[in-house]
Formats: sequence, C-alpha cells, structure tokens
Amino acid sequence: MTAREDIVMKTVRDTDPDRYLATLYAPEDKRAALFSLYAFNAEVAGIRDRIREALSGEVRLQWWHEVIDAGFGRSADGHPVAEALLRTIDEHHLPRGAFANYLEARMFDLFDDPMPTRGDLEGYCGETASAVIQLAAMILDPAAAVKQAELAGHAGCAQGITGLLRLLPLHRARGQCYVPRDILAAAGTTPEEFVASPDGVASRRAVEAMIALASEHLAAFRKHADALPAILRPAFLPLALTPAYLGRLSASGASAPTSSSGLSALRRHWLLLRAASRGW
Repeated sequence: MTAREDIVMKTVRDTDPDRYLATLYAPEDKRAALFSLYAFNAEVAGIRDRIREALSGEVRLQWWHEVIDAGFGRSADGHPVAEALLRTIDEHHLPRGAFANYLEARMFDLFDDPMPTRGDLEGYCGETASAVIQLAAMILDPAAAVKQAELAGHAGCAQGITGLLRLLPLHRARGQCYVPRDILAAAGTTPEEFVASPDGVASRRAVEAMIALASEHLAAFRKHADALPAILRPAFLPLALTPAYLGRLSASGASAPTSSSGLSALRRHWLLLRAASRGW
C-alpha cells in the first residue's frame, strides 16, 4: 500500500467505519478504489462541519467539480483523496456526471432550508447514498452493476434516510431539518417546531414516518436482493446494518430525535459477516 493509499484508507476508517468494514470483504485489488470513493464521500459530507459560512462550502464543492472535470493527470493540489479518486474514475471508467449530480445534491447540506417533500428527500438520497452504492458496484463489476441500478436506488434511500435519522441531534443543533415538510405537516408539526421541540408527540410521529419510509425502501431492496451477484455484495454490504439501526431508532421512543442510535463493534462485525457470507 502506498503512502497515499494509506491516508485514504485511514480517512474512511476514521470517518465511515461501516463502509470501511464492508470494504474488507471486497477483493483485495478493488479495495483501494473503493476506499477512494468512500473517502471522497466522507470529505464532501463533512464540509458543513468545517465551515462557518455557506459560501466557503460552495467554494469547496466547486473545487471538487473542477478537479473531477479536469480528470486524471491534472492538478489536485496534492490532495491525496482527490488524487486517488481521479485515478479510480480513470481506471474504472466511472461516469463524471454521477459525481456532478452528487456534488449538486450536497449543496443542500450547506444551508438550513427544510427539505420540501418526500420526493425531494428520495432524490437527495438517490444522488448521494444510492450513487455511492452504484459507483462502488461499478468498481467491483461494471457489467453486473448496470443491471442493479434500481436495487441501488432502494438501498441508498434506506441507508440514507436511516443515516439522517441517526444524525438528528447534530442537525437539530445546527437548525437543519432533513425531515420533509409534507411529512411534518401530516404529523401535525413544522420544520421550525420539529427542530425547536423534538420531544413532542408530533415530532415522534414524524420520526416514525421517516422510519417507515426507510423500511419501505429496505423492503423493496430485500424483495429482489436474492438476485444480487455475490461479486457486488461489498457495495451493498453497509445496508446489512440498516435494520438494526432502524430497530434502535424505533426502540428509543420519544428520545429518537435527540439521541444517536449506534451499534456495538461486535454486532456490526457479526451483521456484516453474515450478509457477506449469505447475502440477504
């Protein structure tokens, strides 16, 4: 492993342990490419944590746009994750349009505007979490990945929505609201009330609706998961943890909007091993 690959791998290990563990089940010659994709995802998803003003985040997203458009062999300012990602895009012929759409969707993270509708939420997850799964599948086997785009869509929505629920405490502290306005309205609350008063009955109903939406996409994935080729399992493997995360969120009751729902390292290892060995 080169020094750059080591930096990229450690980035994923420290920021995204679920995907890090899943990558260990991938063929050894594919791991560096997968780590570069996941490190890119972690870098961009973490921009909001490192800025004070949205403009700084927009500048950083634009930098990523320009680096990816320039392609392999062009300057990435010595950024190890960017250099590794460019090599991966070039070697695995990954579509740059998917990265452009991903970065455009991530613009939402920089502001405190509420998510308008369920469709907007699913679109956001589709361009981010689902895209990462599909790109990872293309690294593993491009021919097989083409046939699994719909499955990646459902998997990413289930994983993405669950991830947003787990980050509710952080988002509340920022004044952000990823729960769609139409779901909140149906639950009898507003984005402002949901952020300011997370312990109310209406807030709990909204969380339950989000859990149901994630579960709906998880069920759609499971319906056709038996057809998923074993070679693509590592790309979908983090989804093996989603049912357990949703179970913890459901069990947390009224505290769901204010407390994170993690899993022990041992349980995560077991769930990933079982899915890697048997599938879904």
